[in-house]
Amino acid sequence: MFSALYNLLNSPFFVQYGLIGLFLNSMLSSIIPIPTEVTLSALLIAGFDKTVLLTVLLTSSIVGGFVSYYLGYTGNRLFKRFYKLPRKQHEERLNVIMARYGWIIIFISPWIPVYSDIVPMMSGIKKYDLRKFTVAMVSGRIVKVIAVVYFLAWFLPLVFR
Repeated sequence: MFSALYNLLNSPFFVQYGLIGLFLNSMLSSIIPIPTEVTLSALLIAGFDKTVLLTVLLTSSIVGGFVSYYLGYTGNRLFKRFYKLPRKQHEERLNVIMARYGWIIIFISPWIPVYSDIVPMMSGIKKYDLRKFTVAMVSGRIVKVIAVVYFLAWFLPLVFR
């Protein structure tokens, strides 16, 4: 089983585009749920430097978060077509939750698979304060990216010896 996974991660599909592929994967994963861990694992197995991978992943994750916020903030018609806005009775409750717990929700959201994509957009829709959003989103993503990169750099050699 591990050899099949190793062959998949070592395939040229994930490594072929290298850092540009990781950047695009991470940036687009803030808008469309695409897991970056597979691409990151493949690049770590291929021997890419973890500090460079961390920098690229962090930069693209933050850029993607701001793009998601902007899409929500501007109310893009295409975005509204694919994303169902909350009903009026839920909107007031969402406003209260975002006012009280918005910063912690934004900080924790990168760890929750689907919410990491939805929370920045909802923050933009609700016109959440950009400074608070920036601090919470950037610090949350820094913690997640550092943890994921260093965990995979430690874990993958243990599994694929």
